[in-house]
Amino acid sequence: MTDRELAQGPLAADSSPQASNLGTRARGWFRSFVGSPAYPADAADRRDFELLGLRLPRRATVVIAVVVLAVIFDYSRTFFPRELIAFDRNPGMQRLQAFDRLALFVGIPLLVVLLGFRDRPSRYGLRLGDWRWGLGLAIVGCAVMTPIVLAVAGARDFHDYYAPSWSSLPDVLATNWIDLFSAEFLFRGFLMLALVRTIGPIGVLVATVPFVFSHLTKPELELLSTLAGGMAYGWLTWRTGSILWGALAHTYILTLVMWAAANHL
Repeated sequence: MTDRELAQGPLAADSSPQASNLGTRARGWFRSFVGSPAYPADAADRRDFELLGLRLPRRATVVIAVVVLAVIFDYSRTFFPRELIAFDRNPGMQRLQAFDRLALFVGIPLLVVLLGFRDRPSRYGLRLGDWRWGLGLAIVGCAVMTPIVLAVAGARDFHDYYAPSWSSLPDVLATNWIDLFSAEFLFRGFLMLALVRTIGPIGVLVATVPFVFSHLTKPELELLSTLAGGMAYGWLTWRTGSILWGALAHTYILTLVMWAAANHL
């Protein structure tokens, strides 16, 4: 062995455990990052029924039917006075719509969970969940999205769509929180977590489909982004077991879009 090899030997030996420890820590962090709560199906989740030869899971079938009806009633403004429908972009109408969604997207599904399923709302995302990861991921996601939102919100179609709904920051924040908490519960809590227990992780993608279609009247660029955005919110709920962190991030992003569009930023 040469003098150079003798000199380098201890350094190589010393660095190997450090590299190994670093790799172990990185793998541990990644496993923690992608880890999620368990979503085991209980006996009631697995119970099925027959419909014209189709064997269907009872709970998941009821959930899908309720979500479809809720989205239809919301889109059609079924419970709105006819004289108000023409003014659906002003702040007052937006607040009315938010309360309508609170009833359709939260109130009715909760009644189904409590009275129909005799189940716990916490199984449908109404809990803090893994709040450390939830809060951290929500903050990072909002930071990443801020420059993107500011870059697109000045486009003409964003201004025309969102500017009429702006009033004051506290008023818009309150409206958006009611609206988006309701949407997150319907799509990510009630629908997605029920599907995950029935069909596995593909339920995250399946639950994104009606979420995308609920954006059909919005600016085209936003509509095109909703598949990726919906999957991100779905993953966040799946990762943390809670809809709250997605609702917080969603509220921030929508409020930022509206503020930037109204102020031509």
